[in-house]
Amino acid sequence: MTVKEYIESGILEQYVLGTVSPAEMKEVEERAAADPVLQSEINAISEILEAIAMENAVAPDPIIRPFLLATINYEERIKNGEPVTAPPLLHEKSTATEFAAWLQREDMVSPGTDDVFARIIGYTEKAITAIVWLKEMAPQEVHKDEHERFLIIEGTCEIVVDGTVNKLVPGDYFAIPLHSDHHIKVTSDIPCKVILQRVAA
Repeated sequence: MTVKEYIESGILEQYVLGTVSPAEMKEVEERAAADPVLQSEINAISEILEAIAMENAVAPDPIIRPFLLATINYEERIKNGEPVTAPPLLHEKSTATEFAAWLQREDMVSPGTDDVFARIIGYTEKAITAIVWLKEMAPQEVHKDEHERFLIIEGTCEIVVDGTVNKLVPGDYFAIPLHSDHHIKVTSDIPCKVILQRVAA
């Protein structure tokens, strides 16, 4: 197969995408090492595909990382002997005193450097409960299979649900209706510290 035919075969694109077999990979690398034209073509394909990927890149949800880290932290704590607990379900009459056992723990503090920081305090099939610190905001989202509930502990915020602004202060409880577009904006100089609970619908 000539160099032109080899390039037109599409194998170089497959090589760059990582979809070739080990034998094909070895063949491409050997031919590219012996032929600068093939190596140049591989470099050009790589640059084009990278440009396409960057052009279509989607920014990751800023909530994913802190909750992934919180999950890892929770699993480590349980593995190291922390007893599994079941925080009470949040409701309109909930108060911070019901969560004092967790709020007063020395390891339940934010480092103060993250925009969003979380510590899980309870995990069951029915509900996940966490202490969350928000510096500025939580992005727009919609929940289809879980109820999201908040109890404000420190700071203030606005939870905007389907365009309606709800101003919240310490002691306030708020529940997000299912299928409702919502986001949070912190309105205090200090991070808004909340008990966040997601309950299976």
